[in-house]
Amino acid sequence: MPRVLIAPDKFKGSLSGAEVAAAIGRGLSRHGAARTVALPVADGGDGTVAAAVASGYLEVPVEATGPTGQPVATHYARRGDVAVVEMAAVSGLAQLPGGRLAPMTATSRGTGEILLAAVEGGCREIVLGIGGSATTDGGAGMVRALGAVFTDAHEQPLTDGGQALAGLHHLDVSAVRERMDGVCLVVACDVDNPLTGPHGAAAVYGPQKGADDLQVAELDAALGHYADLVAAQVGRDEREAPGAGAAGGVGFAGLALLGAQLRPGVDVVFDLIGFEEALEGADLVVIGEGSLDEQTLNGKAPAGVAAAAALRGVPVVAVCGRSTLSAGDLRRAGITATYALSDLEPDVERSMRDATALLEHLGEQVSEDLFASDNH
Repeated sequence: MPRVLIAPDKFKGSLSGAEVAAAIGRGLSRHGAARTVALPVADGGDGTVAAAVASGYLEVPVEATGPTGQPVATHYARRGDVAVVEMAAVSGLAQLPGGRLAPMTATSRGTGEILLAAVEGGCREIVLGIGGSATTDGGAGMVRALGAVFTDAHEQPLTDGGQALAGLHHLDVSAVRERMDGVCLVVACDVDNPLTGPHGAAAVYGPQKGADDLQVAELDAALGHYADLVAAQVGRDEREAPGAGAAGGVGFAGLALLGAQLRPGVDVVFDLIGFEEALEGADLVVIGEGSLDEQTLNGKAPAGVAAAAALRGVPVVAVCGRSTLSAGDLRRAGITATYALSDLEPDVERSMRDATALLEHLGEQVSEDLFASDNH
């Protein structure tokens, strides 16, 4: 009986990766044609903790500060002394009340609070996925939650957010260094932007977080001032390091103040969930994503799965909500066939609402197309 590895990402706004994998698996197994293994994947952003939990990590609940100061009930994943933390789940755009953007004041403090909970819980290796952030505060909120002291010219605590960094007069990170001593922090990061300048955190990502041209300039200047003081404190300047501008400068804080290692998100997640081991002995790999498009090919998890399978000579099929990729794009990505919900249900709202049943149907279709002859 063929062994099928089902390794989808989430269908955004519809189903988690685990739900997608389960639905496809039910369809594939309906006629007993295949043995399935479900292993949801992610790229270091939204869905990373869920992928870890689906592969055997435990959920650890925690309450932390959202990007505009409101409490957020969230969780991290843990196995042994390894923790997986997702910035999007606490400091992300989805955590903004009413979706109201706050480019000047959004804080990464909650991300630091979850890191602190993991460290105080005994974790010695922490993976931090930083995609989907709402912040441009240079990771200042994060390191302050870990014990750093930021004060203004009147020796008063600085308020949160990127705008406030313009008034930063003094910082003390000695408590952070002590707290993080012996902790290995890996940041899942897929961009190489510096902290400041025309390709920096404010200029490139600020507008997506609600900043207009004047606010972008103000944030960029504030981040530059902050980087000057950090460099004076730690004895090196990380503002131009590739990835320093990731997640509004959380990459910079990780590198300069937390001794972090930055790695591509897909690589980090694959290591976490044991993807290479799961791929051993697979006769087919099924990937999945809500929209299979150009972005998929640029460092997204489904493309990473397809590339890894291709290296082993394992065929790959894709199940998706819709696909805008050409036959040539798919072939170059190592995808031999595509099954889209839009082929069954063209109405997007209905497709998202009925995604589970539609995915089961597509799973059955994959089984019939590829394994029917094996049963006769």
